[in-house]
Amino acid sequence: MSKNIRVVLVDDHVFVRDGIKSLLENEIGIEVAGEATDGLDALEVIEDCNPDLLITDIRMPNLNGIELVEKLKSENSTLKIIMLSMYETEEYVLKSVKAGADGYLLKGSSKDEFLKALHTVVAGGKYFSGDVSGILINQITNSSGSSESRQNLGDKMMITKREKEILTLLLSGKGNKEIAENLKISKRTAEVHRFNLMKKLKVKNLMELSNKAAEFSLV
Repeated sequence: MSKNIRVVLVDDHVFVRDGIKSLLENEIGIEVAGEATDGLDALEVIEDCNPDLLITDIRMPNLNGIELVEKLKSENSTLKIIMLSMYETEEYVLKSVKAGADGYLLKGSSKDEFLKALHTVVAGGKYFSGDVSGILINQITNSSGSSESRQNLGDKMMITKREKEILTLLLSGKGNKEIAENLKISKRTAEVHRFNLMKKLKVKNLMELSNKAAEFSLV
């Protein structure tokens, strides 16, 4: 029998944690292993609980969510992390991605999307809600706002517009079938674009792809 997914919730508002906890505890195979009120508190709880997934707010006292993610990822933590915020500003989204967050959800997300994001991230994928994905797409395709490193990488690797679209969809947790439907192409064509993209960026899996995209400001 497979073990439960162990989750730690971090939010300085008790009613938010209680709401998420109630949602998760009604799901088979998910266990809320611990709770914390801020980033500093979370570090102790994570050490004690050894969870599979951290769901954290961004704006918190003492140590905010982005600082918490940066610290955990700098320690080579294999812990999966989803940002849960009421804010969909470009600043928060991009800082979260660059810090190493595996997902970003808005607090108004539906139960179905919440659970889809959880399972996608725990399985090793990335998940960003629809509105947040739009911010990532704009960041990738807006050439006027491209950083020098992103331009250099694009020139060197010759990443096409289509491959940039594939990259964004991959980072939002989409599989080949969903990518094909979204872009109105065949599944086989989506697979080929995905293969070429990963080959150009010299990555072997989604985690390496996400890290490379963040490193060169592709998202």
